[in-house]
Amino acid sequence: MRRSINIATLIVTVMILILLTSSPLVIGMRFDLETGATKCITEDIKINAMTVGKYSIVKPVEGFPLSEYDRITVRVTSPLGNNYHYADRKQSGSFAFTAGEAGDYMACFWAAKQSPDKSLSIDFEWKSGLAAKDWSKVAKKGQVEMMELELKKLYDSVTMVHEEMFNLRAREELMQQLIRSTNAKMATFSFFSLVICLSVAALQLWHLKAFFQRKKLIYFFFFFFYLNNL
Repeated sequence: MRRSINIATLIVTVMILILLTSSPLVIGMRFDLETGATKCITEDIKINAMTVGKYSIVKPVEGFPLSEYDRITVRVTSPLGNNYHYADRKQSGSFAFTAGEAGDYMACFWAAKQSPDKSLSIDFEWKSGLAAKDWSKVAKKGQVEMMELELKKLYDSVTMVHEEMFNLRAREELMQQLIRSTNAKMATFSFFSLVICLSVAALQLWHLKAFFQRKKLIYFFFFFFYLNNL
């Protein structure tokens, strides 16, 4: 069991290295977001590329906590509109996923309306491909374990299919043996049936000949046949 997990971990590592080298992209920025407004950022990401991001609200005064109203809602969607990340009313957060589609992915930030209006400064860093090699520091441990679990399930599925193929091959061989045995039995049965039919026909001819001889009808038959040929 432990060996299987180690193999799965190795496969995960190789897959991650392949994904990381597919699209080296980095976006690091700080932007202002007005309360009650929405701002979206798009990035072109290749399929099967690993991407990670982290965001946080910048404290206006260093050393002082943010107001309880200073919160943002973040949503990351794919080109087809699939939701890859959603966080509601957070001061900071992060996301990590493998792109299942190629195209422009969109990260949208929204701040709730406040009175009076104010501006929030947002630090946002978005990495893809090779630049996302430190994604394991962002992704949760449960996500890695889930990947290992999925790989283990895939390995078990492949093993089951492989065993099923051998079972089907064994069943096919048994079926071929049954067909050959049935054909041999049918040939033997047909031969004996033919022998029995010929034997019965010969016995019937012998019985008729003996019957006519006893009744002396056979001489009459030859005599009648002789007269017809004259």
